[in-house]
Amino acid sequence: MDYLNGEPVGVDALKALALTNFGHFTTLRVDDGRVKGLSLHLDRLAADCRTVFDAALDRARVRALLGQAVDGRTGSLAVRVTVFDPGLGLARPGADAEPHLLVTCRPVGGPPAPLRVTTVAYQREMPEVKHVGLFGQLAIRRTAQRAGADDALFVEPGTDVLSEGATWNVGFVDAQGHVVWPAARVLPGVTMRLLQTVHTWQRRPVPRTELPRLRAAFATNAAIGVRPLAAVDDVPLDTGHPLLDVLRQRYRELPDDRL
Repeated sequence: MDYLNGEPVGVDALKALALTNFGHFTTLRVDDGRVKGLSLHLDRLAADCRTVFDAALDRARVRALLGQAVDGRTGSLAVRVTVFDPGLGLARPGADAEPHLLVTCRPVGGPPAPLRVTTVAYQREMPEVKHVGLFGQLAIRRTAQRAGADDALFVEPGTDVLSEGATWNVGFVDAQGHVVWPAARVLPGVTMRLLQTVHTWQRRPVPRTELPRLRAAFATNAAIGVRPLAAVDDVPLDTGHPLLDVLRQRYRELPDDRL
């Protein structure tokens, strides 16, 4: 069951998302009722609500609605909280907002295979916000997949600096064995931020020309954790690099919260 403000959601209530598609969200991975980085997800929702709607968000209410959505469910779930206002239309999005909370759940599959990605010059609108405007990156993902890749890795237009994936952050292992997060305008992903607490890292620009010298690369988001990249463009990468196993293990060992 999916819920809007704690009540089972119907088709009519979702028209605003279909017709206006203005809002923001976060996605949590919930394993048997437990989640990593819960406070960071709540922080994101509160901050993005202020940015997008100029409105406050009740963190305790969000947590209660999450608990309601996963109550009695076992296994691994991707739980998405979408914040939108069905009263805001195309003509007057500048009106005072009354944010609504849509909570949806879907099963999480088994461990995903390494990704083969292609680089594309692109930057999301308001990249620091996890907003619902996904058309641009999904269109690029579709093009990449129809050309034989699994996904796309963005390059900042005009700089040739690698930034983020279509729906994931990217990290690298450089020639010296350092974990490197790209210095670029990207979404501050919760999984990325958690990984930064368990292993030393650097943040610097990673130009596309450095790809042949990199040892490994990985995608991160709440649903996948740490997912190796098998290749970027025609540059193969080591999906079995030992540092990837270290990051996976330390991520698994992070404390979690019960909803």
